[in-house]
Amino acid sequence: MGELRVTTVLIIEDDNKIGELLQKHLEKYGYSVKRVVDFSRVMESFQQAQPRLVLLDVNLPKYDGYYWCRQIRKVSLCPILFLSARSEQMDQVMALENGADDYITKPFNYEVVTAKIRSQLRRVYGDYAQTANERVLDLHGLKLYIERMEVSYGENKTMLSKKEAILLEALMKRFPKVVGRDYLLEKLWDDETFVDENTLNVNVTRVRKRLKDIGIENGIETVRGAGYRMTTNWEGAGDDETLY
Repeated sequence: MGELRVTTVLIIEDDNKIGELLQKHLEKYGYSVKRVVDFSRVMESFQQAQPRLVLLDVNLPKYDGYYWCRQIRKVSLCPILFLSARSEQMDQVMALENGADDYITKPFNYEVVTAKIRSQLRRVYGDYAQTANERVLDLHGLKLYIERMEVSYGENKTMLSKKEAILLEALMKRFPKVVGRDYLLEKLWDDETFVDENTLNVNVTRVRKRLKDIGIENGIETVRGAGYRMTTNWEGAGDDETLY
């Protein structure tokens, strides 16, 4: 049960009563619960919370839940459970087709929701997770679980966005070499997102923060005029260093 105390669940639900009841119920079981309050900034809330699982309503202000499910799937493979009063089969099909892992109709039993959350967490992160063919990069104890988009060091671990995971994978695979900015920009590029120098800088900053969160200071060095490289001088490291 220990992992439940550090498991963050993000609730995207515009019915305050349902959201509050869900939050109180899940917090009883040790989950850390975050709720979206500004439905024009759902993805910002997602990135800040870095949840292990999302509970998502279909009928939302601005854009519906199907839209936000697609946006989340661009950056994360975390389980997404729909909670909706819509009970038609086509609604459930649309949810699954847009990337959801399960669909629960309202009114629902809170214990059933909790059981489904536990089931999804076991499937993705725990006892039922597929590990036989899982790709794991290990650099002096820093482990990147590529399919899970999770990074760990010792007992500490955190989730990454899709672009953060791509960036860290490229740097770890080419250690101890310097990885050029053009190469990293090409790796980060996809058909739906424009990638420029600022995008790369932002993602490098985010990956450095993720590494710091799990106890690694100065894990990525900037090589002036060339690019970036991983270091393994983590213990007792000083301020971030730029190489000339």
